[in-house]
Amino acid sequence: MADSPASEPSPAGLPWYVAGSQLLGLACVVITGVWMGHYRGGYAWDGSAQEFNVHPLCMVLGLVFLYGDAILVYRVFRNENKRTVKILHALIHVMALIISIVGLVAVFDFHAKAKIPDMYSLHSWCGMLTFVLFCLQWLMGLSLFLFPGASPWLRSWYLSLHVFFGLAIFALAVATCLLGITEKLLFSITSTYSKFAPEGVLANTLGLLLVGFGVLVGYIVTREEFRRPPHPEEEALSMHFKTLTEGESPSSP
Repeated sequence: MADSPASEPSPAGLPWYVAGSQLLGLACVVITGVWMGHYRGGYAWDGSAQEFNVHPLCMVLGLVFLYGDAILVYRVFRNENKRTVKILHALIHVMALIISIVGLVAVFDFHAKAKIPDMYSLHSWCGMLTFVLFCLQWLMGLSLFLFPGASPWLRSWYLSLHVFFGLAIFALAVATCLLGITEKLLFSITSTYSKFAPEGVLANTLGLLLVGFGVLVGYIVTREEFRRPPHPEEEALSMHFKTLTEGESPSSP
């Protein structure tokens, strides 16, 4: 990206951490695809077990990889216009939402055709909680931060909650995937799992990569020196808000 007078170089190490997170995230998606494609018979949309296979692939792609990338955009695009970054943040979340809906429809449709009960396992409870919180988080962020109308005071008050719940939902998504991996292995290869069957080793590797991706994204987002630097126009808006709420003049110390 082209530098501007207000641009600041990326902190040392940030590009490497971001690149590492993308390698881990893509590896998670690829390994999930290989697991469902090679060991579980591929993909279909016909109510069969192959339709179920769409579910883990969509959830890893949507609620883990894309969700993590949406969190990272404020660290990656440090010198872009903030509204542009907000729009990108929202669009990636839209993609994650659509893909995760496809994944949910796939598993519920498979259960209906196979006459399997819904929502009885811890994995399904955590998964539904993650999805509902994700939808609420997206709607609140869209209405308060992207569209005009919300008061500056309300935006300022909610921002810390938005950041906290964003990371909490991401962590919950990773944890739900780990529960799903274990549940799938116990249902599918109970007799050979303890014998280090290749499918079990691949799935366990996927679990470790998911943990690695989650930890690395969390590290990047919470490290103070990686935060987006304040831009002149953003500082002006902050000063204007302070003037409105505290009655201070822009020249006050």
